[in-house]
Amino acid sequence: MNPLIDKMKSTGRALALFGLVGAGLVTLSYQLTYAKIEENERETLLRSLNVIVDKSLYDNDLFGDTITMQNEAFLGVDTPMVIHRARKADKAVAVVINTVAPDGYNGRMHLVVGIDFSGKILGVRVVKHKETPGLGDYVEIQRSNWVTSFNGHTLNNPKKEQWGVKRDGGIFDQFTGATITPRAVVKAVHKSLLFYKQYRDELFVTPSTPMEVTKIDK
Repeated sequence: MNPLIDKMKSTGRALALFGLVGAGLVTLSYQLTYAKIEENERETLLRSLNVIVDKSLYDNDLFGDTITMQNEAFLGVDTPMVIHRARKADKAVAVVINTVAPDGYNGRMHLVVGIDFSGKILGVRVVKHKETPGLGDYVEIQRSNWVTSFNGHTLNNPKKEQWGVKRDGGIFDQFTGATITPRAVVKAVHKSLLFYKQYRDELFVTPSTPMEVTKIDK
């Protein structure tokens, strides 16, 4: 057999082997990285839950007592979102709603909004976003205390027309050089309160079925 052909075949087999190994390493690296990202996001969410709903207020498994509901109009996306329920001695105490502000400056922002049984906001945290560093990232609690300005407010306090940033006639501050980001967050928080008002009873009485989607078409 022609030595040149043998060499070409050998080289081809080596390249194919290197390609398979490389592809395997890339896949493994992606899986490990993705798993780590998911773990980090879970830990971030858990910390946010514990900050928003004080541990003294509930005695159930806040991370496990959940339902999933789907409502793009109120929750910002057309996919199921998780709602955590807080209870004490089996009595309904609060919910923490995972929601999305779809209209941030650089796209979607993921939030958790804690609301007590009476409809008062316990706390808000932005847990994932792509907003501009030094401008829009002031929605992060690590960067400023802006998100704490929602604490204690209800659907009727402030009035409907005041649920906005000050530039739009509302009561919430905007950021210097960045209005779109806080405007989107305020809007998402207000919609979470509207969602809670309309579905409060369902949120607490629906059995905990994390993998089941409750679609809402109203």
